[in-house]
Amino acid sequence: MSTNDSLQQRYEAILAPYLNPLYAKPISIDKGDGSYVWDIEGNKYLDFFGGVLTTMIGHNNPAVTEAIQTQASKILHTSTLYLSEPMIELAEEIGAASGIPDARVFFTTSGSEANDTALMLATSYRNSNEILAMRNSYHGRTFATQAITSQSSWLSSRISGLSVNYVQGPYRLRSPFQDIPDEKLTDACVADLQQIIDTATTGNIACLIFEPIQGVGGFAIPPDGFYGEMGKTLSNYGALIISDEVQTGWGRTGEHFWGYQAHGIIPDMLTFAKGVGNGITLAGIVARAEIMENITALNFSTFGGNPLSAAAGLATFREVTHKNMQANAKEMGARLKDGLEAVAGETPWIGDLRGRGLMVALEIVGDETESGSVEPYPERAAEFLEICKDLGLLLGKGGVFGNVIRITPMLNVNDEEIDQGIEIIIKAIRALG
Repeated sequence: MSTNDSLQQRYEAILAPYLNPLYAKPISIDKGDGSYVWDIEGNKYLDFFGGVLTTMIGHNNPAVTEAIQTQASKILHTSTLYLSEPMIELAEEIGAASGIPDARVFFTTSGSEANDTALMLATSYRNSNEILAMRNSYHGRTFATQAITSQSSWLSSRISGLSVNYVQGPYRLRSPFQDIPDEKLTDACVADLQQIIDTATTGNIACLIFEPIQGVGGFAIPPDGFYGEMGKTLSNYGALIISDEVQTGWGRTGEHFWGYQAHGIIPDMLTFAKGVGNGITLAGIVARAEIMENITALNFSTFGGNPLSAAAGLATFREVTHKNMQANAKEMGARLKDGLEAVAGETPWIGDLRGRGLMVALEIVGDETESGSVEPYPERAAEFLEICKDLGLLLGKGGVFGNVIRITPMLNVNDEEIDQGIEIIIKAIRALG
């Protein structure tokens, strides 16, 4: 019988050596139900990470499971070369919800591929390879998306045909704009944007791509209206706006269905992935028709929008919207933050508690000798993560230095589960002193 240890040995012996499990003592998740999972040895965990925000509405969600089983009994795959009703129906639903006028949808298999497609569309439409991205951003692991990622620990290559410049973004702690008041941060970042345009570009900019809340960057949240103000400057140059909604989409922020809606702007394109299929491989891009029409070469997607993924996506979309899980994300996210506020405030090595909806983060800072330090402390973050796992709670990590704990319960999480998670997190904090 396989164990966690035996599977780790096999993992390390055959998979790419740059892949690393999350924990020092990795676990193999064998089954799940709702907000809970069990490893191969029968240990039970409360899952507040969801496979990196991907199992969005609970493990073995009955509506999604039924949709997958029904579709699997009919046909698994056709490709975009054939008419597929589940794919078309899902595209109609997403296009209508996107807020983008005259929307067109292209399905892919991952957020990286969706963002890669957005770059292809923007550079082709604008006849420019000049891209603006945000500092502290993460957009994927493909060759093109690595070029627009501003996370040194996640960079495999800087070789690119794109000309990329990075604008000061929403991350505050340890940034040059750390001491600027919230009401002035937007103005300062817009001024930085203008200076970059003036000094580092030709002015013929293809696009700005941004995450409404930076995910891998540790849930850095800009002031409302931040990207709307940037959009005003970019409109002077005809640059397109791309909102990377891979982690913020479908109501996770609680305030809005899409993260961009906090900024008084409608993007030219948005990308989606992660939780949209509740664990099934599904991603894509929505863009204005005139942008999509600029691609005239032969094109299709082998696996994008395949019937099985589309069926899962439709079921997930309808569960989120019909059961108003966005409102639940807002309520439960507030409950989670409120429950952690006191302990975060009194713990010197927690530099920040931040979040919106069910995207909550604890930034771990300082060291044993320097009280009040804001220097990243990834070793303590890793230790904290391990203690939470041993106490039965799965969380994630992020931030440039791997020192940010990411807490992302399911959108249909309930009071009891939130309170259980808070109790374990507090116990882990107390254990570290």
